[in-house]
Amino acid sequence: MTRMKIVSAAVALACLGMAQVACATDVFRLEGFGAVSRAMGGVATAIDTGAAGMMTNPATLSLMKEGSEVMAGLDLVTTDIEVRNKATGESASSGGHSRNRGPYAAPEAAFTRRVGEWAFGVGAFAQGGLGTEYGRSSFLSRASGGLDTGLDNSSRLLVLNIPFAASFKATEKLSIGGSIDAMWQGLNLNLLLGADQVGSLIGSGRATGSLIPVLGGLPDLRGAHFSLTKNQPLASGVDAWGYTGRLGFVYKATDTTTLGAAYTSKSHLADMSGRATLTAIDGAAGQIPLAGKIRIQDFQMPATLNLGVSQRVTERLLLAADVSQVYWKSVMKDIKVAFEADSGGDLQIRLPQDYKDQTILALGGAYQVNEQLTLRAGLRYATQALRSSTLFAVIPATPRKHLSAGVGYAFSPASRLDFAWSHAFSDGMDNSSLPNTSAPMHVSHSQDNATLNYTYRF
Repeated sequence: MTRMKIVSAAVALACLGMAQVACATDVFRLEGFGAVSRAMGGVATAIDTGAAGMMTNPATLSLMKEGSEVMAGLDLVTTDIEVRNKATGESASSGGHSRNRGPYAAPEAAFTRRVGEWAFGVGAFAQGGLGTEYGRSSFLSRASGGLDTGLDNSSRLLVLNIPFAASFKATEKLSIGGSIDAMWQGLNLNLLLGADQVGSLIGSGRATGSLIPVLGGLPDLRGAHFSLTKNQPLASGVDAWGYTGRLGFVYKATDTTTLGAAYTSKSHLADMSGRATLTAIDGAAGQIPLAGKIRIQDFQMPATLNLGVSQRVTERLLLAADVSQVYWKSVMKDIKVAFEADSGGDLQIRLPQDYKDQTILALGGAYQVNEQLTLRAGLRYATQALRSSTLFAVIPATPRKHLSAGVGYAFSPASRLDFAWSHAFSDGMDNSSLPNTSAPMHVSHSQDNATLNYTYRF
């Protein structure tokens, strides 16, 4: 097989195998890319983490050895999410209610080549996402007045990056890198809003359109349900393509100390569009479904600034630290929904989110036991980006604290296997505020991530 065929096969594997992406742990973003970074708490700005380093700082490609590498891997994420109704004591757990969600698996693949002062890379990685599945029979599927609807409450967001990266060793100490990433994101969503939530949105000017009088004219409106989902491994109810860019550098301050910095721009993604059903729920008339077109407008991934340092303490021991600033505030003020019914009429809704910018500290270490075996461990702590007053049960991206560990084993100078495990400690949040919840609720969320990468040099 030629090198070009190897590259094409690797990227195709990741793109076609991107079955499901987990509820990410830095809000919608995974807490590290590749098994080396993940095992070390997500550090990746000033160390060689292999091909996955292009997702954080493409200049780290210049830290790799001369030659070519192909990498294939898999992320597996299991979540433990529970929503408790504080008024009644009822609980709803996110589990395997559907073939569409959880546990979550995300293949990844990449090819890199370093020749002289230049290094190049191309790959496909899950940047992150979210996923919940509460089924059809919990209190979340109950409309105003205690009316059971039998309607689903669930979510699945997939975000895929396909970076094309290059790095140049400008001097013996300084390397500069950049990438252009093609991006794809897809969303499945089933969401029930009670009549009080609908009324709150209308009263605050967050729900407008010609369908508002239609809903208001129903004799006993109890709620409204949006369904934009496909129960298939790859397909999403709405999706969109776009791009982002990334610049970075690494600087060897001394023989044992390396500094790094990288900036990833805010994404430029088109509106996610597709088909949806808006179901009006009435106590007298029953359920009234309206099929139509839907757009999730200007749903973007945030810009990120990463600063990092690594220290070679001994020939066998490496320590590293990253500080990241994630600019959620500028991209996640509202979730904007525009619906046009096939039978006529439209509805525009702005669901408040009002995220805060997030600061993340990652600490990691690697110890090379011998020529074959390397042990890794890390810690990660993030400030909270979500606000309790705008929390949704279907978007419970609350974990902030992680512990990670991993191992790497070299079968030969050309072949190695890296494994990482990361635990997101349970984090809880309350919300009793309209319009994002009707019942006062407490949401708790923890999860475990496992990552396995195989790398072959040639």
